[in-house]
Amino acid sequence: MAMRQQERSESTRARLMDATIECLVERGWSGTTTTEVAQRAGVSRGAQLHHYPTRADLVVAAVAHLGAARFAETREAAAALPVGAGRTRAVLEMLAELHTGPLFRAALELLVAARTDPELHAVVAPLEAEIGRSTHRLTVELLGADESLPGVRTAVQQTLDMVRGLGIDALVSDDRTRRTALLDDWARHLDARLAAATEPPG
Repeated sequence: MAMRQQERSESTRARLMDATIECLVERGWSGTTTTEVAQRAGVSRGAQLHHYPTRADLVVAAVAHLGAARFAETREAAAALPVGAGRTRAVLEMLAELHTGPLFRAALELLVAARTDPELHAVVAPLEAEIGRSTHRLTVELLGADESLPGVRTAVQQTLDMVRGLGIDALVSDDRTRRTALLDDWARHLDARLAAATEPPG
């Protein structure tokens, strides 16, 4: 009986998470109300409030849930990345996709709303910091980069700043040709930076 109740609770939370992200991406923070989410999820307002008492609790939990899922999916997909030539370019494409998908769009909605909402900012700031750390760790892992070497951490951060900018740009202009050219160029630059960092001093 207890197991059945736990399964029902998990199912309810999963539906709420999916509905919240869907609503946040489609309608933004202002349109993501607890009533709208409960209706989309097919659960009662009472059930929604039981699991997530406030809208901020609900939305932050949903973005954190999606973030964990997307990072797990990316790590799983990374098994198919080429080894050697072409890997850096493939990693950049993977990162660019991560920064144009629902996780990025939902997190961006929260960041914009949190700028003028102190209560939301208090819960969004730690989430954004964790997503940033997770993305950085993932990038280092996929590139096989050694951040103890001079310039490597800076190169990784510049890479993330670039793909984040491309993600923002894609919200208003989906210029895939331009994005491809930028990623091609940066892959060559990044390969050179990482190779130079591993060369012994002359």
